[in-house]
Amino acid sequence: MMDLYNGYNFGGMHLIWWMIWMVFIFWVFFTPWYIPGNRRNRDSPLGILRKRYASGEITKEQYLEQKKVLETN
Repeated sequence: MMDLYNGYNFGGMHLIWWMIWMVFIFWVFFTPWYIPGNRRNRDSPLGILRKRYASGEITKEQYLEQKKVLETN
């Protein structure tokens, strides 16, 4: 009986495994940056101003003045 696998090296399967490994490596190194909640979003200048006012660092007058400046730009 003839051996069906004699001299056949499964070259296509080898290529498929390389592609699977490349996708896995890409996923490991690049996906975690895009998981929601994993990376903090930067606060906007207006958001920082609101936090400063809420924590009592600045007065209401300072808040309104700086808010006006931020909104005109």
